[in-house]
Amino acid sequence: MIKSLSLLTRKGAMSREEFRRIWVGEHAPLVHAVPQVRRYVLSFVLEEPTRPDVPTQAMSVDAIAELWYDDMAALKAAAASAEMKAVQANGALHLGAIKTFLTEEIAVMP
Repeated sequence: MIKSLSLLTRKGAMSREEFRRIWVGEHAPLVHAVPQVRRYVLSFVLEEPTRPDVPTQAMSVDAIAELWYDDMAALKAAAASAEMKAVQANGALHLGAIKTFLTEEIAVMP
């Protein structure tokens, strides 16, 4: 499986509560309409604990979005679809910043 993992930051004037409401109630149904997406998970940041022995990354993240695909061909088909174009257009209305990684997941514990 291939996973797209995106770090999401809301636009500055938007509250965390409003961002969460929009992302779950408005944005998620758009992602659900993309046929190639096998799984979609949203994780909203509650706290940002630090460690005294390791430096902290300087970044602002409100949520993490994970989209699973069967393979890279499915991801590319999704990216070219009208459904994903609607997802991206909606995201542009509400995101202040995004950083996306394409990853291959290897489960090391069940």
